[in-house]
Amino acid sequence: MNNRFKVGIDIGSTTLKVVFLNENNEIIFSVYERHFANILRTFRHLLAQAYEVVGESRVTIAMTGSAGMSLAKRLDVSFVQEVVATTKVLKSNHSEVDVAIELGGEDAKIVYLTNGVEQRMNGICAGGTGSFIDQMASLLQVDAPGLNELAKNYDEVYPIAARCGVFAKTDVQPLLNQGASKENIAVSVLQAVVIQTISGLAQGRPIRGNIAFLGGPLYFLSELRARFIQTLELSDKQVILPKNSQLYIAIGAALAASNTLHSFSDFIKRTEQTNENRIEDLERLAPLSESDEQCQTFNERHKQNSVSYVDLATYQGDCFLGIDAGSTTTKVVLIDDKGNLLFTYYDSNKGSPLTSTIVVLKQLYSKLPARVKIARSAVTGYGEALLQQALKIDIGEIETIAHYKAANYFLPNVDFILDIGGQDMKCLKIREGNIESIMLNEACSSGCGSFLDTFAKSMNHDIESFVREAIVSNAPVELGTRCTVFMNSRVKQA
Repeated sequence: MNNRFKVGIDIGSTTLKVVFLNENNEIIFSVYERHFANILRTFRHLLAQAYEVVGESRVTIAMTGSAGMSLAKRLDVSFVQEVVATTKVLKSNHSEVDVAIELGGEDAKIVYLTNGVEQRMNGICAGGTGSFIDQMASLLQVDAPGLNELAKNYDEVYPIAARCGVFAKTDVQPLLNQGASKENIAVSVLQAVVIQTISGLAQGRPIRGNIAFLGGPLYFLSELRARFIQTLELSDKQVILPKNSQLYIAIGAALAASNTLHSFSDFIKRTEQTNENRIEDLERLAPLSESDEQCQTFNERHKQNSVSYVDLATYQGDCFLGIDAGSTTTKVVLIDDKGNLLFTYYDSNKGSPLTSTIVVLKQLYSKLPARVKIARSAVTGYGEALLQQALKIDIGEIETIAHYKAANYFLPNVDFILDIGGQDMKCLKIREGNIESIMLNEACSSGCGSFLDTFAKSMNHDIESFVREAIVSNAPVELGTRCTVFMNSRVKQA
């Protein structure tokens, strides 16, 4: 048992990294692997691999990473904050670095090392991280390395939102529907990550001097590095890609570990005696309804305010057409002069509000009796201006007024309106017949329709069955309220 090693363990949101350093700080063993939320199981598997290489030995151990703190406490080893680990390894191996940019599975960091250490890190949003790239790659039916390969053959870059995974999806899907090449979309996704990182984290502070690129995405995705280098206008001498940069935080943890020595075999035994997170450990919420009677009462109350239907085939006279061209769906209604519904349509716009509306109108015209006349038409929503010009619709109306008009029809003197759409949600306060204030989500679309639809599909449900399951749930799990990427990780863990 004369062998001694420094062990660094970086447990991130999506990957687990382990390194063993000898007395000369040379890597004797290293591994980088996705844990798919099975952290302890993956950890034990990697330690078994390490034991085959290093055998019985004495080790100093430190953990780091977003998921490392709780496990470090349970295993009684030291925990090193990520920025400390980053600073430690860079000052040891690359003292010339002025700024380090590190991307992980759900976090992004910029660490300024000149004139004092300052760290900038994402907080409530994981847009522009590894998991974000994974989500966008799945839209192109490839994995992250496949997206990187596509990006090598681009000829045009499109603007794509990286602040929010749902917003980005809504940008990518129309490009696919319009025939944009996957190569161009792939590079546009990577460019969006660059813009999000620089604008969201640097926040105006210049990124100058020698720049180190760290973390899995920047190590494995050459085209992502290329977008950073081009955007920051870096020369070859300014670019520092350390050897084993995907493991750098784990190496930093190993260098910063306390001097307490552990028997490696004893440490492995402690991991085997540590339980996985139990169902009882999950934080729970109150159910939506406490009984079947309460749920039925809720449903009956909401059925009271519904629109009356009239058979279009037997109707005669003037009618009125309303179109809502939303971010993800197209809604069309035809009403008579008393507000009764003659025709309705609600479905995904498949990235093209104009095309989907034309298809619906053709369906409507095929059913329209000879004695029925569309007297007036109006359009609202994201595609209002486009549809009004393309289809010569009589008027375009802003969404908030359309909301108020309908709400006040069903509930005279309404004073509060809540609307949840495909990627936006709005709260309207009404006073004395006037819209007094409007609140709208801006940077994040978690909780919107597209967000719910994505999670329903991930659990092999359509939205209707997803809702039915939610209503009868007696022990909902606390998943947080912000960021699709963060919540996706919590769903997998739960």
